[in-house]
Amino acid sequence: MTQKIVKPDPEGLAASARAAQKGGLPPVHLWNPPDCGDLDMRIARDGTWFYLGTPIGRPELVRLFSTILRKDGDRYVLVTPVEKVGIQVDDAPFVAVDFEAMGEGDAQDLTFVTNVGDRTTAGPDHPIRVTRDPETGEPSPYVHVRADLEALIDRKSFYRLVDIGCHRDHEGASWFGLMSGGVFFPVIPSAELP
Repeated sequence: MTQKIVKPDPEGLAASARAAQKGGLPPVHLWNPPDCGDLDMRIARDGTWFYLGTPIGRPELVRLFSTILRKDGDRYVLVTPVEKVGIQVDDAPFVAVDFEAMGEGDAQDLTFVTNVGDRTTAGPDHPIRVTRDPETGEPSPYVHVRADLEALIDRKSFYRLVDIGCHRDHEGASWFGLMSGGVFFPVIPSAELP
């Protein structure tokens, strides 16, 4: 008798994800299903999800997939109770497309909204970090969303953040950065600002 080999596909993953959800995010950190290899799915730097090279045009399907996304080491995987498949992520899996600032100074909270509807307030458990391109110096800002998953902060939001930034002492030098959740997040040494 020949065993039928089942290849993972988006419809099967979506059905399993729907079945696993009971309000809120599924407990993907608790699931350890068999690894079924990689799926031809990619998340572009701008947050667009692709399957077989074609953008996934249904926002509700993208949102559903985003709820079963997990990072295992350097690999991004979609996980259900019955299967795990690897996908490609060009930069960060999410994009922070907007934010709201509440309060001022040390009492300020920055709450980000991602392209898939997650809301996260930057603070000790959800840090903001900025990397800089070694050749151009261009910043790439990120905010931690959940369980080793980050959102790239989009350009318009980053420009708005720069408008509300402040200078603070950090590691013995003056830095320009952002306050949220009682934490100062350094962006650039003050001396390097234009």
